[in-house]
Amino acid sequence: MAESQNIEYKQNWRDEYLKWICGFANANGGTLFIGKDDAGKTVGLADAKKLLEDIPNKVRDVLGILVDVNMYETIEGDYLEIIVEPYPNAVNYKGQYHYRSGSTKQELKSVALDKFLLQKKGVRWDGAAVPRVSVDDLKKETFAFFRNRGFKNKRLSEDNLTDSDEHLLENLKLVENGYLKRAAVLLFHPDPEKYVTGAYVKIGYFEREADLIFQDEVHGNLFEQVEGTIDLLFTKYIKAIISYDGIHRNETYEYPKEAVREALLNAIAHKDYSGSTPIQIRVYPDKLMIWNEGHLPENWTVRNLLNSHSSRPYNPDIANAFFRSGYVESWGRGISKMTELCVAAGLPEPSYIVEGSDFWVIFKKDIYNTEYLESLGLNGRQVKAVLFAKEKGKITNSDYQTLNSISRETATRDIKELVDKKLFKSSGVKGAGAYYTLN
Repeated sequence: MAESQNIEYKQNWRDEYLKWICGFANANGGTLFIGKDDAGKTVGLADAKKLLEDIPNKVRDVLGILVDVNMYETIEGDYLEIIVEPYPNAVNYKGQYHYRSGSTKQELKSVALDKFLLQKKGVRWDGAAVPRVSVDDLKKETFAFFRNRGFKNKRLSEDNLTDSDEHLLENLKLVENGYLKRAAVLLFHPDPEKYVTGAYVKIGYFEREADLIFQDEVHGNLFEQVEGTIDLLFTKYIKAIISYDGIHRNETYEYPKEAVREALLNAIAHKDYSGSTPIQIRVYPDKLMIWNEGHLPENWTVRNLLNSHSSRPYNPDIANAFFRSGYVESWGRGISKMTELCVAAGLPEPSYIVEGSDFWVIFKKDIYNTEYLESLGLNGRQVKAVLFAKEKGKITNSDYQTLNSISRETATRDIKELVDKKLFKSSGVKGAGAYYTLN
């Protein structure tokens, strides 16, 4: 068995391995084997019996916790098994805080240590108090916006419309021991960046990955960031396709507005604000990408996210305020909602990339439309063929000839260009049964 989140192998005992035990105790627990090599093969431990007595005492005296130590006798030699349970309180090794992440041990420092200690006390980052900020420092207009929106969405009662700002914050659980929480500052302060570095949104339009054409920044509190970002995206960055129903003018955006709004709300509500990096939105000719620094719940993967799941917000105080305003639901349906909206609009389902603390949501445009295909340099015959394959699911060389009233040679040449441009994919079948599908 290889080393993992919960397993570590050491050939001999050294007192510094108390740090590894500390790391297990601060994370999800684990087992440290002494007398095995990195592959888990037993190599034997000469002083196993003595260590069987010494290690529990050292762990107790230095770390202040108890562990189970077991000795096993095998043909290859003796080895020890040290079983470490996860501890609810923070455990330190001579003033240092270690944490097991993956198959590595890390010493927690600075912001990471602050966040870890808060969590061990049952306090999330957005729930920590901020000194020297009063209710009078917060923005009156944002309180009015919040009340009106919450009442309109039936998340606040009529009494809340006339509540004092202090009482409203207390009802939202945004006050702790007379101090405003970080969430209150982010949600209602006119300039939250004064207290939280990087608490804003950056938007850029890219022709290609390295070609930034223009960009904007949206500052202010979180409610202002939501409204300002959506307004900017759908007036400057995302095109609207104009159509008419009689004399009535209709606008259909390249991406469903509510799906993009949901993704932005998720990025703002679940962002790890201790990372000091702004939310970034990249708009390309064929896709839109929203990035935030964040983390999935413990032991979750993207698969958990895509399946039916409970609501587990990274910043519960911010999420609660968003819920009370009517911005979000509280049932963990945001991902499903975005998928449903995109499919209904004839677009691919959104995709997600989670790598370390990087969290991406990616919307892809329906590139199989006349305007975009012509921008790729396709001729009229090729555009008709792509739209035919989109509708029918596939196209043959014979279909291409009939559709455009051309020779087989011309059809073959056109189709080869479509394959080279990665718009068509060959079925791999030769002869009469050959056909092509959209790539």
